Amino acid sequence: MEAKIIQVGNSKGIRLSKTILEKYNISDKVELILKEDSIVITPITSPREGWSEAFKSLSEDNAEEPLIDDFFDDEQNEEW
Repeated sequence: MEAKIIQVGNSKGIRLSKTILEKYNISDKVELILKEDSIVITPITSPREGWSEAFKSLSEDNAEEPLIDDFFDDEQNEEW
């Protein structure tokens, strides 16, 4: 794909189409990986994005039950 270099203030940049941004989940930040003869653009995502809202909804639902049992069926507690 060919892209034109454009003037952005005192710098230069490239425009990415909405289709490319959506396909590669690019929103606010990207990482530029500089190689010997190329530049690779990858999206930066937060791996824990949305956790705060998820924990808040759990506390609002009074979800006190554990997600997994304390012991598995084949586990022997006597060893401890």
